[in-house]
Amino acid sequence: MTVAQQPEALSFECETGNYHTFCPISCVAWLYQKIEDSFFLVVGTKTCGYFLQNAMGVMIFAEPRYAMAELEEGDISAQLNDYEELKRLCLQIKRDRNPSVIVWIGTCTTEIIKTDLEGLAPKLESEIGIPIVVARANGLDYAFTQGEDTVLAAMANRCPDKAPVAETETDKNERNAIQKLLNFGKKKEDVAQEESEYVDHPPLVLFGSLPDPVVTQLTLELKKHGVKVSGWLPAKRFTELPVIEEGYYVAGVNPFLSRTATTLMRRRKCKLIGAPFPIGPDGTRAWIEKICSVFGITPQGLDEREAQIWESLEDYVKLIRGKSVFFMGDNLLEISQARFLVRCGMTVHEIGIPYMDKRYQAAELALLEKTCQEMGTPIPKIVEKPDNYNQLQRIYELKPDLVITGMAHANPLEARGINTKWSVEFTFAQIHGFTNARDILELVTRPLRRNNNLKDLGWDKLVKEEAKI
Repeated sequence: MTVAQQPEALSFECETGNYHTFCPISCVAWLYQKIEDSFFLVVGTKTCGYFLQNAMGVMIFAEPRYAMAELEEGDISAQLNDYEELKRLCLQIKRDRNPSVIVWIGTCTTEIIKTDLEGLAPKLESEIGIPIVVARANGLDYAFTQGEDTVLAAMANRCPDKAPVAETETDKNERNAIQKLLNFGKKKEDVAQEESEYVDHPPLVLFGSLPDPVVTQLTLELKKHGVKVSGWLPAKRFTELPVIEEGYYVAGVNPFLSRTATTLMRRRKCKLIGAPFPIGPDGTRAWIEKICSVFGITPQGLDEREAQIWESLEDYVKLIRGKSVFFMGDNLLEISQARFLVRCGMTVHEIGIPYMDKRYQAAELALLEKTCQEMGTPIPKIVEKPDNYNQLQRIYELKPDLVITGMAHANPLEARGINTKWSVEFTFAQIHGFTNARDILELVTRPLRRNNNLKDLGWDKLVKEEAKI
């Protein structure tokens, strides 16, 4: 008698490593560009200032809307008045830039000395007449991309809880930045005709900071199936934050936004749609299908749409099919990226991840498991807070074709003949939706294509000969 073999299941481990990632105050780099009427004030030490200068120095001529409030010895020993100093800086920001919102970013130092930013902000806000949002983005508690999570969680509390009483449906659309963009150049009667194509469903708000072209793409993908996006958090402008009422549906586009999801559910009484994330054609399809299923909509043409995208990616996929990859863990996109690469035909040895919220990523984990079973590849081990020393030993033993890692470990691994790709590049690239899957594979295959080009030129033989000498 034969016993049916049970399918392999996901395995989770937690090691003792700390967060070996960029400091989360780096979220300022993309958020100040996304929220166009904002100003970010990072409250920290000179070390924080040096980091911001180095991480974002290339933008120095763009007159960026962020600044550093540097804590001196007098601040740390409580000899100076925090309120007066912050008031002076905020008045200067108001005079020079006049933003719609000032975001205070707390750092490790403000955590350690227990600076009461949340207590100071409301008083100062009423005095200077500009909203002040407080977000903690310290590297003690948060990994690289979780800085955005704390900012969006704080902004979720500032979203209006009801539309103005006299506001009509047309007024709502006009106030919604996405609708303005989609309706640009159209006649009112054409807009009204398109509005009638939407299915009648509860309001849906999407959260996650994405470049405007990607926001438009995902909004249009849902529109094809009759799903109307009521707003995005964050909006292009703080004054255009979406209305969020009790009972609204919300869905995230990034795996690192668990705190924002929790805030929307607990504080704003929203209903979270637990879907995989729209990264790769498979993830985007699953994301759309889940949103449609919640609203009782049967999506049309998704099979053909996904097949068409996979066909266009074949020139990249054939470079990595049959190869292996190892994720050291950096930006919390690892589960989604691993699932997509498994679908491309790669074997994933291990998924390191700085922080794992199994509830928020439940649908993504289920899709990873299903994808591995369908592709006939071993299910990777997921290691939270990996110990880098142990990881390096496993990498030397497994000899993967590619390691996706933080910047700190890339050069040492390359020196030992191991192909690497910086995970931070995926954070800044446009990787969401059907049409941007090519950008993910462009990054993944670059080290492999580089090696192929070097072989064609005979450089690999020269390197081996030099190594012998």
